[in-house]
Amino acid sequence: MGLQLDKMTEKRGIIVSAIIFFAITLVLILHRHFTFYSSYDQGIFNQVFWNGIHGDFFQSSLSSQLSTNVVHNNEVPEVYYHRLGQHFTPALLLWLPIYALFPYPATLSVLQVLFVTSAGIILYFLAREYVDNTVATLISISFYSANAILAPTLANFHDISQIPLFVFTLLLAMEKRWWWLFALFSVFILAVREDSGITLFGVGVYMILSGRFPRIGLMVCTVSFSYLLILTNLIMPIFSEDISKRFMLERFGQYVEGEEATTLDVIWAMLTQPWLLLRELVTPLDRTIRYLLGHLLPFAFIPTIAPGAWFIAGFPLLKLLLGKGFSVLAITIRYAMGVVPGLCYGAILWWGGQGILTFNQPLESLTPRPLSRKFRRFWLFCIGLTLFFTLTSNPNRTLYFLIPDSIDPLVYVSLPTQWERSGNLYNLMNRIPKQASVSTTTYIIPHLSGRREIIRFPALELRNDQREVETVEYVLADLWRLRRYQVAFDDDLARLKTMTAKIEAITDEGEYGIIDFREGIILLEKGAENNSQAVNNWLNFKAKIRPILQRED
Repeated sequence: MGLQLDKMTEKRGIIVSAIIFFAITLVLILHRHFTFYSSYDQGIFNQVFWNGIHGDFFQSSLSSQLSTNVVHNNEVPEVYYHRLGQHFTPALLLWLPIYALFPYPATLSVLQVLFVTSAGIILYFLAREYVDNTVATLISISFYSANAILAPTLANFHDISQIPLFVFTLLLAMEKRWWWLFALFSVFILAVREDSGITLFGVGVYMILSGRFPRIGLMVCTVSFSYLLILTNLIMPIFSEDISKRFMLERFGQYVEGEEATTLDVIWAMLTQPWLLLRELVTPLDRTIRYLLGHLLPFAFIPTIAPGAWFIAGFPLLKLLLGKGFSVLAITIRYAMGVVPGLCYGAILWWGGQGILTFNQPLESLTPRPLSRKFRRFWLFCIGLTLFFTLTSNPNRTLYFLIPDSIDPLVYVSLPTQWERSGNLYNLMNRIPKQASVSTTTYIIPHLSGRREIIRFPALELRNDQREVETVEYVLADLWRLRRYQVAFDDDLARLKTMTAKIEAITDEGEYGIIDFREGIILLEKGAENNSQAVNNWLNFKAKIRPILQRED
């Protein structure tokens, strides 16, 4: 009994840390969702899950709207479009039974918080293989506090949130020599996304170069690399041409010419253009340095001198550094989450006694490094600084009610204002039948995405299961939000102009009737008679925004 109490006391730090992380992130992410700050990706995943429990696996009209056929060829979104052509994510099937019990978009947010919280706990037990309780707890707290973990956890649901849990479990299985579990989670990692094989490849490289499990490591590298090539070149193109005509060009188009490229084309282009590869690796230099410092800060920069960290984290990091676009070097976006597990493991190995000169020595022969009081204070300072940077960046607008989206000009939405708006939005959404087809604006999409036919406004047409093009039955548009944000964000101004013009066109033609309008939120129904009060409210709103609509972009 006394031994059990001692063990519970020893683990109190990680238990308290996990509870605090879970409670705070869950409250914040659910508040973000229910006050209409979750957005398009949350809607995509919710529709994928909703279609899944109805037998239409990995289909999504919202994903179709982002496909190359729609974006580049101006085709109509399809309700039967298979998202596996964009991202191959069979691991989502693991959570389908839970979603079937609680078929709501908020369920996905809860799952995401559970994934990350559980990952931190598994990380603690992984660390305890080599270090004492204090260091193991601090590594887990560093993980929870990392900008690359905390910010993406507070975002829309995303498939990469599974990666830390799967990778830490894989590494723990490796340490315990539980090879059946290692094999199982290797499959799980590959099933997360088409590019998650890069993470698994890094684990295999570590197993080879460390000399610990070279044969298994060689097998892991071979399987993961082969899977990546076969999947992206042979399997995903069966579902759509998005991987070659959109995603590879959007991320790595600087290496190739033409209007499409496979992963083999990109890899060959990289290898044959070493100077371009080197330039892309380090530029833009200031953002690259800030990005790396942001990853290293919560761990007190220890992974910098830990070879194991760079072998495992290096490959997913390389994929980001060699890509293009703002999101690849944004530490608050989901892609950064895939780098963190390798950094954590490298920190464990360093504190366990491994260094640059001892990388190939058996870990059992090394002596764990002591944690001095002075360095512990520095480590805690780094954790605190990381939390400060994370929270003040207002990740994914989660803290919109505390931190303005813009200072000059000031753009701020208070809690009472947004709660009142949320009530109006829910009242209008409740007027739309659950089986009706809908076109709506970005931040309403997640709440209405549990249906077969939904697209983003101002689009009105989609192709139904009978392969016929139809116009949606309802339109719900939040123009108040665009009006509030347009003063600081040009994209919102452009959307406000486009959507207002679209509403004028379809109502003047009599195609849709205005059946309700509340505080800048308009509800239209196909073929319905206009509600006179709603029309008056709409005309008054238009009069107020006319100076904005006449302003040049």
